[in-house]
Amino acid sequence: MKQPFERILITAALPYANGYLHLGHLAGAYLPADIYARYQRLKKRNVLFICGSDEHGVAITVSAEKEKTIPKTIIDRYHPANKSVFEMFEMSFDNYSRTSLPLHHETTKEFFREFHSRDIVIAKKELQLYCDKDKMFLADRYVEGTCPKCKSTQARGDQCENCGTWLSQTELIDPKCKICGTTPVVRETTHWYFPLGKYQQRLVAYIDERNKRDGWKDNVLRYCDSWFKDGLQDRAVTRDLNWGVQVPVAGYEDKVIYVWFDAVLGYISSAKEWAAVNNKPDAWKEFWQKEDTKYVAFIGKDNVVFHCIVFPAMLMAWNDAHTDHYVLPENVPANEFLNFEGQKFSKSRGWGIDVQDFLKFFPADMLRYALAVNLPETRDSDFYLKDFQARINNELADIVGNFVNRTLAFTDKNYGGIVPQLGKLSALDEEMINTLKQTPIKTGELFEHYRFREGLMEVMNLARAANKYFNDNEPWKTFKSNPERCATTLHISIQLVRSLAILLEPVTPATSAKIWKLLNLNTPSKEDGWDSVSNFTMNDGHQLNKPEILINKIEDKQIDEITKFLEGSDKLQASLPIAPLKPTITIDDFKKIDLRVARVIEAVKVPKSDKLLKLQVEIGNERRQVIAGIAKHYKPEDLIGKLIVVVANLQPAKLMGQESQGMILAASDESGSLTLIGVQSEISLGATVK
Repeated sequence: MKQPFERILITAALPYANGYLHLGHLAGAYLPADIYARYQRLKKRNVLFICGSDEHGVAITVSAEKEKTIPKTIIDRYHPANKSVFEMFEMSFDNYSRTSLPLHHETTKEFFREFHSRDIVIAKKELQLYCDKDKMFLADRYVEGTCPKCKSTQARGDQCENCGTWLSQTELIDPKCKICGTTPVVRETTHWYFPLGKYQQRLVAYIDERNKRDGWKDNVLRYCDSWFKDGLQDRAVTRDLNWGVQVPVAGYEDKVIYVWFDAVLGYISSAKEWAAVNNKPDAWKEFWQKEDTKYVAFIGKDNVVFHCIVFPAMLMAWNDAHTDHYVLPENVPANEFLNFEGQKFSKSRGWGIDVQDFLKFFPADMLRYALAVNLPETRDSDFYLKDFQARINNELADIVGNFVNRTLAFTDKNYGGIVPQLGKLSALDEEMINTLKQTPIKTGELFEHYRFREGLMEVMNLARAANKYFNDNEPWKTFKSNPERCATTLHISIQLVRSLAILLEPVTPATSAKIWKLLNLNTPSKEDGWDSVSNFTMNDGHQLNKPEILINKIEDKQIDEITKFLEGSDKLQASLPIAPLKPTITIDDFKKIDLRVARVIEAVKVPKSDKLLKLQVEIGNERRQVIAGIAKHYKPEDLIGKLIVVVANLQPAKLMGQESQGMILAASDESGSLTLIGVQSEISLGATVK
């Protein structure tokens, strides 16, 4: 099918410049956006990928007051720090801007003036909480109280993060000023409002159309539906603050434009800055004001309402009176949350790890890979350091790194590092080439639909198939017994190394760059795009560079070092209660249990059950079926290839009509989190666990 868009505009949610980025931020919006942007560039499409720091609003002023400084000090610390971390993480933004720039202020004022001149925004007198002690109206996060809907005692003046309800601060039960802790009083003030409810029918139709065209995520659609069912209401556009974009209306200069209105316009001002920096001042219009642009907005689930409802309504309001129409998001593939070691990231509790700290211990590609295979695309997921180690060692090193190293090392030793000649193809060759041809098609289709975990799995399956191809052809034997067969095996294997460099580039760009160097192709040519993956472009006689280890495995001591760092920096302060220990048993009791190493080779959901998965596992030379209650914690496709521990001598039992011939081991805590007990390095299937 012909690509229907001439260009692709990609945005990633603007992070607040009041703190450092943590792993949850990367998994929520930034890594998925970067994978998509890199993939689209490999498809030779015209891409603009923009982001920037969100530097206004109460979150910034609260941080400043805690440090007894001014907001500019806060943003001037965190903007460059986070920009630097994004660069370390290999984010490929075309422009990373900031909302404190005059260009952004003018863009925001332009929208406000437009809506004011057409009477779209309306001034309303309203009651607002006022602190007599601090002599100020309490905007947003300056007030905290009990949510009238879910009774959470930590609801803010604009929203309850516990249940997602959008609140008016006067609805809070027992409100308190967050600065001094006193109970505020109610006073009258005037604010400008945007009539969000007037756009509800158009928004419903818009989302329905885009969903039919580009397949929106179920979680995003459900979230939007809940807002529509409650009915959209007028929403304040201004706030009584002295930090932000000043309201451009006479008599209201002491107010600022509310950050929800201001921040989303940062995508437009960032594009304007990109155009100006590149000496093409009107180039931003090609991406924002051409109907044949595909606009994809990557966010975390806590930003759905602003990007699916509020921002589109603002653009609709502008478009109604202008011929220079802004494009609306074609899709908003919001991710769920990433937890750390079984608990939610929390600044207040000191739980989690900042990206800049993590990258002191491990290369960015390792983190990119581990996050990519565990992205919270449809449900919350968990990041465990031990699982991170296993993913890198058992997958990136043992599958990709192993294939690249053995191929290039064998070629260097036996052919002087020169690509041998391709001979007559065997059935194994044809099978391998066919798998290679299918992989970019399958992976590309998944990436186009924002299913990055599954897309990466297809790439890893190709690497697994490549290792099997190398083993089955036994070049260490055919080098003497059948030189032509050996040369053909190595020629195809080297072509596969090149193919993997392209396929992995969206996820692990530094690793791909290293592969290009090993292949003595320092920079991929213009012909080395996604659609060239299955082409054999490595010529006979091409001289390769000396082989090097592609991926170094993570040692236990490295995990111990980062764990000690986290404990020492109070990043792991919180702890969950553990279940009480069971009565002691004798060693003879334990010896009755036969624990074996097994590999998951198939996994499917059990019909009519939301808890059970049916697994086919290999234990030595034996294949068994095991039914496991882990469907709420693992997707079937994530389990394929995992080394797990199985109770091998458990009496068979039937669950939901399915026979289970064993039990897999897993750990769980009082929060309900569950993770499988895995094996950290390759060992013979069926090996005894003692």
